[in-house]
Amino acid sequence: MEFTTALLLATFILSVGALFIFIWSMSQGLFGDGGTAAQEIFNTNEMGSTDDPSGTKIQQEGLQRAVGFTDSSKPESNDEIEARIEADKSSSLVVGICLTLSVMWLVLASIAGLISSIKLHSPDWLVQYGWLTFGRIRPIHLNLVAYGWCSLSGIGVALWLIPRLLKTKLVGANYAIVGGAIWSIGVFLGAVAIATGNSAGLEWLEFPWQISMLLVIAGGLVGFPLWLTLLKRKVDHLYVSVWYIAAGLLWFPALYLIANIPGLHFGVQQATMNWWFGHNVLGLWFTPLALAASYYFIPKVIGEPIYSYNLSLVGFWSLAFFYAQVGGHHLIGGPVPTWLITISIVQSVMMLIPVIAVAVNQHMTVIKNFRALYYSPTLRFIVLGMIMYTAASVQGSMEALRSVNAITHFTHYTVAHAHLGLYAFYSMVMFGAIYFIMPRVMNWEWPYPKLISLHFWLALIGFATYFIFLSIGGWLQGLAMLDAAKPFMESVAITLPYLEARSIGGGLMTLGHLVFGFHFFAMGWKRGPTRLGATLFADTPFLLNLQKKFTKHV
Repeated sequence: MEFTTALLLATFILSVGALFIFIWSMSQGLFGDGGTAAQEIFNTNEMGSTDDPSGTKIQQEGLQRAVGFTDSSKPESNDEIEARIEADKSSSLVVGICLTLSVMWLVLASIAGLISSIKLHSPDWLVQYGWLTFGRIRPIHLNLVAYGWCSLSGIGVALWLIPRLLKTKLVGANYAIVGGAIWSIGVFLGAVAIATGNSAGLEWLEFPWQISMLLVIAGGLVGFPLWLTLLKRKVDHLYVSVWYIAAGLLWFPALYLIANIPGLHFGVQQATMNWWFGHNVLGLWFTPLALAASYYFIPKVIGEPIYSYNLSLVGFWSLAFFYAQVGGHHLIGGPVPTWLITISIVQSVMMLIPVIAVAVNQHMTVIKNFRALYYSPTLRFIVLGMIMYTAASVQGSMEALRSVNAITHFTHYTVAHAHLGLYAFYSMVMFGAIYFIMPRVMNWEWPYPKLISLHFWLALIGFATYFIFLSIGGWLQGLAMLDAAKPFMESVAITLPYLEARSIGGGLMTLGHLVFGFHFFAMGWKRGPTRLGATLFADTPFLLNLQKKFTKHV
């Protein structure tokens, strides 16, 4: 056996062994009491009370009834509430900046995506502009989504969660502000580089390496406040969301730096590196941030701890153990060693372990309170996102199998799958998190609650149209390409009606993003009627005084 083969095989065996050792250590209580740890995100007497700042007074009352809580619970400690408000205040500026930038990138990315979608079935449209050709506008869309909207929204949500999870003020917010500015400059320069034809030509890595280094530096800066705040933490146990955030903030700069080192990767090695990064940026950057948010907001909105805290740790560590090598299944049929592909397929299937752990844990938390989705805008987005996480992950493991990959590879089916993960899962969770966070950041309520519902249904119907039709068209495309009796152009022509349906779905999604963007900035401009008071606690004299104190700092 070759040394490289033996090394990767040993790594895989070590991953499996480490997972079993971890499970055994939990059974021995080495990670503490799971029941106590699950309650770490709640203040004294906070459990038994729902919380969703995005809802109206009627929705909040309905939410409380839907989960079966009454008003007989004891009030929270005044000191703990004040500490929570101060924690929110410490992160409000940097979180507001990151989320504002992310929404701007979302709108621009959506327009670029709609243009590239239309050009797939109307290729002569806008051909007089070089930067609007498909070969440029499509990677612009991808990079604005990935590094503009998704990354900055995830960073903003993570920075808001850190002081909440550690129950102390955010330390070093200025590092993150500088990092966020450098990050957006990098995204802008990268998009301009692609538009002018200066692309690196690798999917997910189109930015020239000189510009990519800006994102590496920015990634280090935005993660710095976590480590500074950890030193000042006022909690005994690090809740699972802290593990996910810390891992994501560590993994991204390392992944992006290694993938962009100039002159290091050539030929087959470059292709292998490309999909090593392309998959890991999804699983080790975006996924941890979204799971961190869902593990906080679902129990926080419902007012109950997560179903099984030990299961949440199994999900985190099995993700860390198994995800790193799954990207190789994108190279099935290429000039890549068979053993590497096989290990990738095995680890792709092994990813069912963290997926099942997360699915059981979060869905069991929600299932007995499912009616709460009717009243909670935050929960509606996040629970939908977590359902789609399960679907996308299972579908991804199945696509890694050679029998399925033979049909779906090089088709629009894989594009639909990518959107199931990055949009239906990740973006939906971020939408829900932003709806919860912004009233606390801006000290103002969402001015037009009906626009939240409009956004949800436009996004849901638009994505369903996009995904269903593109999946069907992609599958038929793959079958046609495998039929030696059919010319290649027939496999192209068969997709046209499905591509047109994709554009309709994409148009609805873009409209939903425009609604979201308008609503976001309407809140920023303090539009709309005053209903409850933006801190949205109880109307006691103590809390009303805190509201006045907090307002002076915003």
